[in-house]
Amino acid sequence: MGHRFVLGVRRPRPVQFVVPLLLLATLMAAVSAESQDYYNLLKVSRDATTREIRQAFKKLALTMHPDKNPGDASAHEKFLQVNRAYEVLKDEDLRKKYDKYGEKGLDEQQQGGRYESWNFYRYDFGIYDDDLEIITLDSGDFEAAVNSGEIWFINFYFPRCSHCHTLAPTWREFAKEMDGVIRIGAVNCGDNNHLCRSKGINSYPSLFVYRAGQRPEKFNGERSKDSLVQFSMKLITTTVTELWQGKPFILHSLFLFYLSGFRWFMEDTGDGLVKVGWMDCASQEHLCDSFQVIIGTFCNTTDVWDWLNTLDSKEIYNQVIDHLPDLELLTGDSFQRKLAHHRWLVSFTFGDRSPASNEYKKLQAFLRNDHIQVGRVDCTADSKLCQSLYIHNPCVAVFKGLGIHDFEIHHGKDVLYNIVGFARDSVRAHVTTLRPDNFPSDRKEPWLVDFFAPWCPPCRALLPELRKASIQLAGQMKFGTLDCTIHQNLCSTYNIQAYPTTVIFNGSSVHEYEGQHSADGILEFIQDLVNPSMVVLDPSSFSERVKGKTTEGQIWAVDFYAPWCGPCQALLPEWRRMARLLSGQILVGSVDCQRFQSFCQGQNVRAYPEIRLYPGNTRQSYNGWNRDAQSLRSWALSSLPRASVDLTPESFRSLVLSGQDHWVLDFYAPWCGPCQHFAPEFEILARNLKGKVRAGKVDCQAHHQTCQSAGITAYPTVRFYPYLGTRRTKDLQRDEFELANSCNEPVCSVLKAASSHR
Repeated sequence: MGHRFVLGVRRPRPVQFVVPLLLLATLMAAVSAESQDYYNLLKVSRDATTREIRQAFKKLALTMHPDKNPGDASAHEKFLQVNRAYEVLKDEDLRKKYDKYGEKGLDEQQQGGRYESWNFYRYDFGIYDDDLEIITLDSGDFEAAVNSGEIWFINFYFPRCSHCHTLAPTWREFAKEMDGVIRIGAVNCGDNNHLCRSKGINSYPSLFVYRAGQRPEKFNGERSKDSLVQFSMKLITTTVTELWQGKPFILHSLFLFYLSGFRWFMEDTGDGLVKVGWMDCASQEHLCDSFQVIIGTFCNTTDVWDWLNTLDSKEIYNQVIDHLPDLELLTGDSFQRKLAHHRWLVSFTFGDRSPASNEYKKLQAFLRNDHIQVGRVDCTADSKLCQSLYIHNPCVAVFKGLGIHDFEIHHGKDVLYNIVGFARDSVRAHVTTLRPDNFPSDRKEPWLVDFFAPWCPPCRALLPELRKASIQLAGQMKFGTLDCTIHQNLCSTYNIQAYPTTVIFNGSSVHEYEGQHSADGILEFIQDLVNPSMVVLDPSSFSERVKGKTTEGQIWAVDFYAPWCGPCQALLPEWRRMARLLSGQILVGSVDCQRFQSFCQGQNVRAYPEIRLYPGNTRQSYNGWNRDAQSLRSWALSSLPRASVDLTPESFRSLVLSGQDHWVLDFYAPWCGPCQHFAPEFEILARNLKGKVRAGKVDCQAHHQTCQSAGITAYPTVRFYPYLGTRRTKDLQRDEFELANSCNEPVCSVLKAASSHR
């Protein structure tokens, strides 16, 4: 799999000549400063969350900023280093590259040299990071949160938005008021621009309510605390039942008593776990006397009545949760039998339970409609069972109803909404937690294996994408994850030195995935493996196929890259996409210059990626700014010999209007941008129709009178002139082609291209 840099480490090059001691010390200090670990710079651990990274940077920014250190000549450079560390680690994709390749894996163009004023970090940066009642959501956990089944009220804001700052104090008070009733969140659209765009956010602040199974609802009312509370309370569908003499009391119910003239309302505190009722002691005096009620509440969860001598909703909530029955205890004897035919979410604990374990009692209510049962295993009592599953720390896992070995461990946040979202996704997906006993060593079936570490945030962000991809490829490929912090020996066998490393095992072939870690990127990569559109070249095949072309007129596009190169990684999915778009037109290949370093040097490759075109015995390098599939495709197609001809007014009359051939014409103007984008599409059409229909182009700037007489009013306009024994001009429309029996696939496809570029 090739040499890699260990996570975040950059090795200084040895000094090759003698220098004075002072200069040597200066050089070594510069190398040391350049190679400082980004996590150490921000004083955070490698498993720090995005919020923790943002909080750490803000703390440093307020003290290290040059505005606060006017007498320190080195303050600017020091703060640039800290700012650079933050810019990389806050971005999941850049963080993944840094963890895998160190600074060498980052795009040099992304180094940056700018930062904000001190006031920005003091007042505008991470507005809600310090508010416990407001959950700051990022792209990594947004979907899990809003699909958890809970009600979310989310504030999409922008740090520089004055209206966002005006709303902030109200949003904090509102969050405190609704704490425990619904979830109050915030999304910083400055840090999560793509997420906000995908949700249709085009103004700030935008307030949206998310409920499972329903479309998001935008709040357009008055932005006061009372209005927000009233709006939110209407979202809650709970029932508080009035009780009277003779009405049977229901077990697992919370009853609230009232004296005459005193009315106190409380929402359902148990999210469907308990019934909530009330009784008016003025009209039900005898019944209240039998319970010796003066004023208060009591809870019945078994056959014992327990008084909850408080009127504070949070205290009542906590005491009710305490009284609820615990999760079903699964033991070594019952574990395999119970998990054989049903889907289970299982909490594995080791002796003492954490305070969060009480919240787990609510999981059954959340997952009831998903037909997922909930239980727990005490690994202290059943150590043999947990050891057989390689579970050594408290965790939550989903067992999918196919036995005890088909399960997936949760590695996200230990909060209820994240666990619920994981459970629902996992039972639908086909991802298995791998161990030595089920690792696909024989590889009889194709497998995608994700080698990861639970502390690695890019690894955790990849897991939901793997689940999405596994659903798309159900029955075609198996998916598994291997925790390298537990199975070090197995990971060493496959030379895994950075996380996440995703490998596809297909029989005797092993392919490491180097593209974007998204479901779409993985699916495209697998599609290329099944039906490759790009050729992996080595020195021998390059010399034979590219340099010594066997087919006249054959053109190659070749990407010279290095696996650690950040821009190369960004180019890879676009290069594969371009290869599919060029299928049948131009051959596309790639050369790994880390593996074949001397060969690339012999080809005068000096930087990566180096994109070249080999038409005939020459070569052309791509110097364009955009490296997306469409831009690269247009550049490559421009090297092909023209299949269309330029027409003048004379040749238009003699060849098209008076000739005996079918013609398809592109009327264009040189200054027209859509015409330029459409030109490669027209050339593809001309080549595909060669021998059947002749293709021509008319420059309407040079030959304005000709275009005007033909009725051309927009560019580009494509016209079809069939020879039917008459000189009848037809617009390029699908129905007319079908009537003329001339609409083959190339012609029909160009219709869409022409209309999209007009």
